[in-house]
Amino acid sequence: MFLACAVEAVEALTIVLAVGITRSWRWALTGLAAAAVALAVIVAALGPALSALPIDALRVVVGALLLVFGLQWLRKAVLRAAGLKAMRDEAKAFAAETDAARAAPGGGAGAGFDAYAFTIAFKGVLLEGLEVAFIVLTFGASQHRTGLAAAAAGLAVAVVAATGVVVHAPLARVPENAMKFSVGVMLTSFGIFWGAEGAGASWPGGDAALLAIIPGVAVSALAMVRWLRRLPSRSSVGAPA
Repeated sequence: MFLACAVEAVEALTIVLAVGITRSWRWALTGLAAAAVALAVIVAALGPALSALPIDALRVVVGALLLVFGLQWLRKAVLRAAGLKAMRDEAKAFAAETDAARAAPGGGAGAGFDAYAFTIAFKGVLLEGLEVAFIVLTFGASQHRTGLAAAAAGLAVAVVAATGVVVHAPLARVPENAMKFSVGVMLTSFGIFWGAEGAGASWPGGDAALLAIIPGVAVSALAMVRWLRRLPSRSSVGAPA
C-alpha cells in the first residue's frame, strides 16, 4: 500500500510543482488542499459503509476492486517492461505541464484568483488520489483497520511531499515501473485470494496460500513480459526496462 501511494503521490507532485512554479504557488496549493479534503471525505464516508458489509460479501467486493486496480497497474507495467508502451518520464511530464501552464491565459503575481493553477492542481491530486483512496478503503475494510491503512497512505504522501520540497523538482529517478509492477502483483494476488474466499472457496493453508499466489502472479507476469518481447510483429514505442 505504501508503494501504491508513493507512486501516485509522485505523479500528483509533478503536476502541483509544475503549476506552482510557473503560475501561482498560492492557488496550486489551495487546489491541492481542496482535493485532499475531498479525498478525506470520501474515505470517511465509504470506509464505515464497506466495513459494515457481511464478511463474505466484503471479501467479494474487496477482491473485485483489488483485481480491477491490480490488473490495470500490472498490465501497464508489463507493457512498459516489454517495450510496447513508453516508460513514464517524470522530467518530461514536468516539462509538458510547465509548458501548458505558461501557455494558459491569466496568472502571474497580483493577478488574483488563478483558476488554471487551482483547477489543474485540484484535478491532478484528486484523480491520482482517488485510486489510492479505493485501495486504502479496500485493504482497510477487509482487516477492519481503515484508520491504519489511511495512516500508511498519509505517511507515503508525506515522504514524497517532503522529498519534493527538498529537491524542488519531480522525482524523475524513482523506479516507477518496478514499483507499479510490484504493486500490481500484490493487489492482483490479494484480489484473487479474497475474491475466491468470499465466493466460498477454501485455500489450502489459509493465509499461507498467499506465499504461493504472490510468486505465481509475479512469475506469470514476468513470463508475459518475456513472451511479448519475443513477438516478431511487436511495435516498440519505448525502450524495454
